[in-house]
Amino acid sequence: MDQYYNPILLTTCQQTLLIKALILSMLLSSTIAWGNEEIQTTQADQKAVSITIYNNNLALVRDQRRIVLKKGNNTLAFTDVSTEIQPETALLRNLSRPKNFFVIEQNYEFDLLTAQNLLEKYVGQKVGVRYHHPTTGEQTIKEAILLAANPEIILQFKDHIEAGIPLNRITYPQTPQNLRTNPALVSQINTTFTGPQTLELNYLTRGLSWKADYIAQLNEAENHFDLNSWITLTNQSGIAYKGAHLQFMAGNIHQVTPFAKYARPQAREAITLANEAPTVQEEALLDYHLYSLAQATTINNNQTKQITLFNARNIPIQKSYEIHDHISCTQDNPTYPTVFNLPVAIFLRFDNSKENKLGLPLPPGIVRFYKQNLAHDFQFVGEDIMIHKDDYAEFKIGQAFDVTAIKQRTRYQKLSYNTFESTFEIKIQNITKIPVVVKITELIPDNCHVLAENYPHQQKTANAAVWQLAIPPEKRTTLIINFEAEKKPILER
Repeated sequence: MDQYYNPILLTTCQQTLLIKALILSMLLSSTIAWGNEEIQTTQADQKAVSITIYNNNLALVRDQRRIVLKKGNNTLAFTDVSTEIQPETALLRNLSRPKNFFVIEQNYEFDLLTAQNLLEKYVGQKVGVRYHHPTTGEQTIKEAILLAANPEIILQFKDHIEAGIPLNRITYPQTPQNLRTNPALVSQINTTFTGPQTLELNYLTRGLSWKADYIAQLNEAENHFDLNSWITLTNQSGIAYKGAHLQFMAGNIHQVTPFAKYARPQAREAITLANEAPTVQEEALLDYHLYSLAQATTINNNQTKQITLFNARNIPIQKSYEIHDHISCTQDNPTYPTVFNLPVAIFLRFDNSKENKLGLPLPPGIVRFYKQNLAHDFQFVGEDIMIHKDDYAEFKIGQAFDVTAIKQRTRYQKLSYNTFESTFEIKIQNITKIPVVVKITELIPDNCHVLAENYPHQQKTANAAVWQLAIPPEKRTTLIINFEAEKKPILER
């Protein structure tokens, strides 16, 4: 056999491994040749930005920029990114030439240019100290070496050491290169092409959130209403997003709980109402719902913006009065309190259907109801949470004032050691000038059953009975229920 190595005898697998090793060797060896000149990209290079915002203070940013790169190694500083960025989620892609683009290293640099940071960078170096003559006002600068910056400034002059000099009297010859005016994602990249290229930076960030808000305006008869839906968007991510294409994800995505971070103080927010009503398109994504805004919009930092989601007019609505109670039929006690006030809740319900100009998934949010008084002024009459349902929505907006109810135990009789009977009356008073229907739902324990009643009930569930009572105007109606109960035996341990 020939003593020299014959490369033809390499297997396909060995050839592939050799090629990968050569590429890796070239990339690693080239790290010593990174250029000193940093390429900095700002929002001025931005061609498009799109953001998907989630409910739980999270957003996905996709930032596209047109950047001139040179063939070989480049140091790229991606500035004007969110100050709440999660650096470990950053993904830099080359959309123009994806196959010949390599990201070797990424660093998120947030050591910003502040007076204290500048001072600390000059520890051990020469600085200037300003002095003002007390009578002439003449200013002189003396050179000193900064010995310490924290907790107080200590300076060494030629003939003495001085401490306690104010920070605003210190001057510096230049700005250190490792201090930045804005946070930046600095990447070491390698490309095989010289010229303008479109790069896209994807990252997750805190500081962006949204919620749905609804305004419901009831008509005079309280049988129809107008519904206005808003997306309320809050930006506290540290930067503005100009001409952004927005998407909103409804649903709670799972995230790993991170270690606690120091909460930064937040600036006061400005509230802006969008002047136009952009079209919003909805689509299902996995088990979530994605709402896409058709028009681009600008979101300033520390701003709350409201964008119209949809408007629907003259939607039929049903108003009802309901009592939800847990009947005390198992109280084997002759002295049990006999009279209770029962709150009568006001419920409003509508069908989420195409006939009502709806028929779409409604994101969770607060629905606030308003109605005009005799002077045609809108008055707030209650609110509740919009809970996503496919076919209807129901809201408890408050407690009735003119429809009241009292529950009273009128009879108690011991039948045996373990059994007894009790009679309850629920008196419902309607002092309005219109008839009302009151729905009474009583939770009844397993060891209690109805013997007699003056109005029939429907068995909603195994332990829930429902009565529907029509109350004439300015009248009272009484529901009478007779129960038999059996005491449950106490189990010995």
